[in-house]
Amino acid sequence: MPTETMLDGHATLTHLTNHMNMKSLIEKIDALLPQTQCGECSYGGCLPYAKAMAEQNETINRCPPGGVKTLIALAELLNRDASVYIEEMMQKERLPQVAFIRPDECIGCTKCIQACPVDAIIGGAKQLHIVLTNECTGCGLCVTPCPVDCIDMLSLEKIQYQPAIARQRFQHRQTRLETEKQQENSSIPQLSAAELARKAYIESAVKRAKAKKEQQI
Repeated sequence: MPTETMLDGHATLTHLTNHMNMKSLIEKIDALLPQTQCGECSYGGCLPYAKAMAEQNETINRCPPGGVKTLIALAELLNRDASVYIEEMMQKERLPQVAFIRPDECIGCTKCIQACPVDAIIGGAKQLHIVLTNECTGCGLCVTPCPVDCIDMLSLEKIQYQPAIARQRFQHRQTRLETEKQQENSSIPQLSAAELARKAYIESAVKRAKAKKEQQI
């Protein structure tokens, strides 16, 4: 029995160590990514992409905003070959960008605010929206939802946001959205057993009435 307990303890410790090592690796990968949260990698942000590279051996060439610099850094960390992706990444990478809302055309629909992954756009309904240029990651996700096409993506020589802060803003937004969703679900009134039975009885009666009517036709 003591031997079995020791084996179980060793297995648990090994699992915990592997979990901690994986978590550390994911954090290191995530720290190399640009934190634009643009989704161009086909994942829902930089952290999900980092997890995919660590846990699922996802390729390292899916981040155009990071460009060749990030590609090489990921290759060195993960012991991968970057050379096969260099030419492709040189064609895909782009200069940093920042969103700009043309004030005379903005109708205050708030769709860009809802799309921004780092809450870098402020404004109320039917009011002019403004981009916080020092917080904007240049992801471009605000462009497509705009119904009047009043948002331009302007190229920059270097990024204006701080990736670490962008990561925090993205995480805070995700937490807020999840909390709002839970609150919305909890506010939906739950029917009692008696009300559910009454609803089922009415639906059954309606079905019987329809069936009877169809037979008479």
